[in-house]
Amino acid sequence: MSRVAVIGTGYVGLTSGAFLAHLGHDVCCADILPEKVAALSRGEIPIVEDGLEQLVREGLACGRLTFVVGAAKAVPGRDFVFLCLPTPEQADGSADVSSIMGVIQEIGPLLSLGSIVINKSTVPVGATCAIQQALRRADVAVVSNPEFLREGTAVADYREPRRIVIGCEDEAAGMRVVRLFEPTRAPVVLTSPASAELIKYASNAFLATRLSFVNAVANLCEAVGADIRDVALGMGYDRRIGFDALQPGPGWGGSCLPKDTRALVRIAEAAGYDFSLLRGVIAANDEQYDMVVSKIQAMAGGSVAGVTVAIWGLTFKAGTDDCRHSPAVIIANHLIRAGAKVRAYDPCVNRAMPGLELCLEPYAACQDASVLAVLTEWEELRDLDFDKVATLMTSCCIVDARNLLDPEAMRRDGFRYMGIGRP
Repeated sequence: MSRVAVIGTGYVGLTSGAFLAHLGHDVCCADILPEKVAALSRGEIPIVEDGLEQLVREGLACGRLTFVVGAAKAVPGRDFVFLCLPTPEQADGSADVSSIMGVIQEIGPLLSLGSIVINKSTVPVGATCAIQQALRRADVAVVSNPEFLREGTAVADYREPRRIVIGCEDEAAGMRVVRLFEPTRAPVVLTSPASAELIKYASNAFLATRLSFVNAVANLCEAVGADIRDVALGMGYDRRIGFDALQPGPGWGGSCLPKDTRALVRIAEAAGYDFSLLRGVIAANDEQYDMVVSKIQAMAGGSVAGVTVAIWGLTFKAGTDDCRHSPAVIIANHLIRAGAKVRAYDPCVNRAMPGLELCLEPYAACQDASVLAVLTEWEELRDLDFDKVATLMTSCCIVDARNLLDPEAMRRDGFRYMGIGRP
């Protein structure tokens, strides 16, 4: 058993701490918000993530997981210190690492002799070396260990990771970190800190590229009369391509892809390389938002000014309550600026949003609506009473930006239906 500190109890930090405790380590998680620490200490988690609350409660019950206020209280006597801190996007697209550097200044003198600092935050290439220099502790190694968690399946991703990436100058320190995760039996990539940092950015950039590509192919399908479902199926059987992330949608979003793609463009610019391919991917994603708005406008007769639009789904994907950089929210804001009255329902969103009427159930969102837009792929939306939906709407028009519904069934029920890349 190792003694571990986790600094930051956001999405990555909380999941990391809970899982490390599950593996048998003694874990102390730190946050700066006393009310959050108190809630976590009661087993109350602030995010929607399948299996995470159970994992936290398990760690609390067996005494292997504790929460404290402040990094300074967490690190003394710890063998490993994980940095799971936010690196928000700055105005120029680069990542802001000030939170990390601030914590490093705080904990540097408090670290145990021979301990290891492990950075899981998404940081610019070279940050691991910068952290090492800022520590001014020759006895403390700094290792990069980027996270590859998917919101909604983060616990499962920790249980069965596709790979564990370790970037280090000191191979012995890197192997000590590998042993923390040994029970997962995951493949290990042991490399330099710069390569580990770039693996994280490159992975997200490639996923964004794939998603933008399939959205572009879906738009082409509409132009030539093809069906994206069949096109994606035919592509997916090619083992060089595979089936993952070949579902078109309203654009990609969330807390990682938008900021990480822009950050990688900035990293490339700083190194003197024009990453025009990735800039094109980002532009294509912005165009996808506009494409969905155009579909809604077309269904409304060319303009949404004064029109009520119902939206089902506000989170950036199903299985989470995360609305950060959500395509659904971006599209809703476009509609509001165009003069639409927007009513929205999402099973995991209950906080108010400017200019938007939030409804407690999906039918209420449809009251007097001219167009219904499906923007998040919540499975429960498939099985609703669409006869009732039709009676509530002033005109029966659906824009299904997730291809969640059956077009033929919708048309039989009297709806005008538009999906993404489907006839």
